[in-house]
Amino acid sequence: MHFDFTGKRAVICGGSRGIGFAIASAFARDGASVAICARGAEGLQTAAATLSRHGGKVYSAPLDLADGPAVTRFIGEAASALGGIDILVNNASGFGHTDDERGWAAGINIDILATVRASHAALPYLERSGKGVIINISSISGFAASVRSAPYAAVKAAINNYTASQGLALARKKIRVNAIAPGSIEFPGGVWDQRRTSDPKLYEGTLRSIPWGRFGAPEEIANVAAFLASDLASWITGQTITVDGGQLLG
Repeated sequence: MHFDFTGKRAVICGGSRGIGFAIASAFARDGASVAICARGAEGLQTAAATLSRHGGKVYSAPLDLADGPAVTRFIGEAASALGGIDILVNNASGFGHTDDERGWAAGINIDILATVRASHAALPYLERSGKGVIINISSISGFAASVRSAPYAAVKAAINNYTASQGLALARKKIRVNAIAPGSIEFPGGVWDQRRTSDPKLYEGTLRSIPWGRFGAPEEIANVAAFLASDLASWITGQTITVDGGQLLG
């Protein structure tokens, strides 16, 4: 799926691999300048070099998204490097699975607060854009109870609700806000790639729960992100779009 993002400036928080990198690649491929951040400097450097092959401007910076002041600083630096911001993608997750202080802190500090902080920091640039777009990456976990990963499910439910609130609050500023709730996505080095060997029972059970018969690919989430950022989605805001091969149905 291809769109024309020539002249657009896209910032992807958590963009060195997996879903975030696939989204950054889709925007770069279709003409946008992109900025990405991630904690791992080596992976970030490789991702930025790959994105640069599309010929557009690429800005990258190492960042711990749990660090509030650093998030605000990155957004400002990205806007300066790209000449503004038209699209903000809040993708990173702390993957807080354990129902304890550590699990909850990871989810709250990264999934929720990084989304809030990046959105607030980007707001002046998105407003000047005239067609600003925020895309929050949630999860189908946000739609159901979870014994295995209660904090993760809860913070993703919060992101779904916050997306609706953002969509309402920013509509008069002509900034659209939507979320994507992916099902189980597999890619090299990702959670489900690891589970294939570390917890084959969980891996196979999850695979059987997907009516489409396979795990999703990052590019399938990126396609939806590109659509939501395009003019074809010009009257869609405050929504959470499920992309899961029927996993919730199963």
